[in-house]
Amino acid sequence: MKTLLSGVQPSGNFHIGNYLGAIRQWVEFQKTHRVFAMIADLHAITIPQEPEMLRKNTLNVARILLACGMDPKKSVIFVQSQIPAHTELGWILNTLTPIGELERMTQFKEKKEKAGVLAGLLNYPTLMAADILLYNTDIVPVGEDQIQHIELTRTLARKFNARFGETFKEPKEYVLKETARVMALDDPTKKMAKSAENPNSYIALLDEPEVIRKKIQIAVTDSGKEVAYDETAKPAISNLMRIYSVLAGIGLKEIEAKFSGKGYGEFKRDLTDVVVATLVPIQKRYQTLTETSVKAMLKKGQKTASKIANTTLVEAKRKAGFLPA
Repeated sequence: MKTLLSGVQPSGNFHIGNYLGAIRQWVEFQKTHRVFAMIADLHAITIPQEPEMLRKNTLNVARILLACGMDPKKSVIFVQSQIPAHTELGWILNTLTPIGELERMTQFKEKKEKAGVLAGLLNYPTLMAADILLYNTDIVPVGEDQIQHIELTRTLARKFNARFGETFKEPKEYVLKETARVMALDDPTKKMAKSAENPNSYIALLDEPEVIRKKIQIAVTDSGKEVAYDETAKPAISNLMRIYSVLAGIGLKEIEAKFSGKGYGEFKRDLTDVVVATLVPIQKRYQTLTETSVKAMLKKGQKTASKIANTTLVEAKRKAGFLPA
C-alpha cells in the first residue's frame, strides 16, 4: 500500500475550498493508501499567531478532519510540532539547500511583501520537504501553487541520496485538476482563502444553511445569463460550476445542459442545495466530537507518526555522520 502525506495549517475558518482541494481527497485516498494527515502548526507560525488561538485552532482542525470522514483506524492524524524529527531533519536539509532556490519560490516572493523577509518564511520549503521525506511518502496532494515545493523535495532527496547513500524516496505530487484552485466568491481572480477579510468570499464548513444561501446568492457572476463553462470569459460562473460538479458528481457539460435557458438565479439555488446537503452531515458529526476524544486520537497519531519519523531520522543522521544518542 502506498503512502500519502499532506498537511493543513490550523488557522482561519476552514472553507469549502479546503474541503474540495484537500480534505475530501484524503478521505477518498483512505480506501487505497496509508494516509498521514498532518496538522501543520509549525508552518502556521511563519505568520504571527496568538498562542491560545493556535492551540484552539489545532484541536478544531483535528475535529473537522474527523467530521469530514478521516478515520483514525485507517489514517494517522497528528500534530507536526509534536514530532521533533520534523524540525531536526528540516535543519539537515537546510544545509543542502542554496538560498537562491528558496528565494525563487513563488509563495515566498508573494508573501514576503506582506510579512517581510522572515527566516521561517524563507525556510518553509525545507521543513515541508522534511515533513514529506520522513514518512517515505509516495504521493502528496497539493494545489498547483505548491507543485514547486514538491519539486524541491525531490531535488533535496536526490542530493542527500547522492551524497550519503540511498535514504529517501522521491515523492510525486497529485493535483485534482477541477478543484485545484477554488476561487473567492467575491473575486474569481483570487483563490478562496481562510484569512480573507470578507467572510462572504468563502463558504465555511461550519456555516449554517441560511448563511450559505446568502453567500451563494450574492456571489459575483459574469455578464450575460448563460450557465456556461469558460474560465476566460466567465471565470465567476466557471468557479461555481466546478464546485457544483465535484459535490454533485456530474460533469460540467451536464450542468450546462441542465441549466440551459434558466439563468444564474436557478443555478445558484440548486448549487445552494448541493452545498448544504454536503455540509450539514459534516456539521452534525462535528457537534458529536468532544475535546477529550479528539486529544486521545491525536495522542495515538503522535505515537504512530513518531515511530516512523524517528526511524527515518536515525538512519539519515547515521549516514550523515552524526554520533548515535
